[in-house]
Amino acid sequence: MRHARRRIVRRVARLAAVGGLLVGGGMVGQAAMAGEPVPPAPGGLSAAQSAGETGAALTARLGGDRTAGSWVGADGRPVVAVTDRDTAAEVRAAGAEPQVVRHSMNELRSATATLRAAPRVPGTAWVVDYRRNEVVVQGDRTVSAADWSRLTRVADGIGGFVRMERTAGAFTTRLNGALPILSTGGRCSAGFNVTDGQRDFILTAGHCGPAGTVWFADGRATRQLGQTESASFPGGDFSLVRYASGRAGDGADVVAIGGGNGVRITGAADPSVGQRVFRSGSTSGLRDGKVTGLNATVNYPEGTVTGLIQTTVCAEPGDSGGPLFSEGIALGVTSGGSGDCTTGGTTFFQPVTKALEALGVKLIVSDAAAGGARQGATPSAGATQGAIAPGAASPGSSAPVTGGGTGEPALLSRLTDTRNAGPGLLIVAGSLVALVATRYIRDEQDRRAYRRHYSASWG
Repeated sequence: MRHARRRIVRRVARLAAVGGLLVGGGMVGQAAMAGEPVPPAPGGLSAAQSAGETGAALTARLGGDRTAGSWVGADGRPVVAVTDRDTAAEVRAAGAEPQVVRHSMNELRSATATLRAAPRVPGTAWVVDYRRNEVVVQGDRTVSAADWSRLTRVADGIGGFVRMERTAGAFTTRLNGALPILSTGGRCSAGFNVTDGQRDFILTAGHCGPAGTVWFADGRATRQLGQTESASFPGGDFSLVRYASGRAGDGADVVAIGGGNGVRITGAADPSVGQRVFRSGSTSGLRDGKVTGLNATVNYPEGTVTGLIQTTVCAEPGDSGGPLFSEGIALGVTSGGSGDCTTGGTTFFQPVTKALEALGVKLIVSDAAAGGARQGATPSAGATQGAIAPGAASPGSSAPVTGGGTGEPALLSRLTDTRNAGPGLLIVAGSLVALVATRYIRDEQDRRAYRRHYSASWG
């Protein structure tokens, strides 16, 4: 009877250990699959693009004398600034919300042209604020009182719709991704992978390095990544880094956001004012904010850059060139700004669409309908994205970040991440110990039974 009870206990213990192995293995497998891409909601992206295009299309059709820009409202609907009630009625009939303002886009553009023609003052920037129907001129802490006074007189001569504003910090490029890329000139972040149909490149910031700059993937310069083939800075702020192997490899459609995770890129477009956006960089990781202005001009110490996206997203040295995106749509690459990710600040981005057009390359994107096939994408000239409620926006579909042409590093990082696979690994380890222990106990009991039998037979 006692032996029968022991056998039952041993069998129960073994079954529990085997069950623990199955449960723990399932938890580990689930953690390993956690980084797999999540398919985007059907129709979600097209609906956002359609709403965003409404405002842009209306301002283009109605012209610069009757409108003064568009933006995304708090409810996700496009808002169009108009100069008269008749135009407001047309906008409302088209499904957008009109807001009557005093100054037209042509007046606002004339003001920025006057500022651009004035003597250049490093440390200043200006952008059209569509919502307040004014031009905002900013001066950082490096601008002297005399230069600020001189620029203020220029603004006063334009009219009362130019607002002067001093800002903390200094407007600088963020040299120093979004994986890190390193050269003798400093550290930047990789932006997006692009292709000309024959070779693949990294699209990053132009101020990161001139043509001929050699880039490495490690600080000891043992793994050459590629070489800058062409760059625009100042004026624009974009460049192409040609991969040394000629190919971007697996995961070319994914941008890193930290922790072995990434966001799958499905297209490129221009953002809307008021849109929630996300930036990733090798220094400060994934950050978010809102677009506050388009076609901004920044007078960096190295030169003037125009046509930039202005945002409330923070950035720090080393984040230069990193990607700006929302809902999986590529929007820009990090140029520069003021402040940091502790106190906050303003960050400017080079629009992706303008860089792609100037460089004659296409974005490497994920085609969900084709099962993730690699392809190049050229955005339409008037495409905009992001006309969804700003607070509802997300970076996009998640995906693992792969390296060296395989998914092994990403898989390893997920399996060793205690936040994901740790509990499952503990259960597996405990179950293995239990199996070994029950086997040892059984063997020990068998040895003792044999010794007792042998002693009784030969004693």
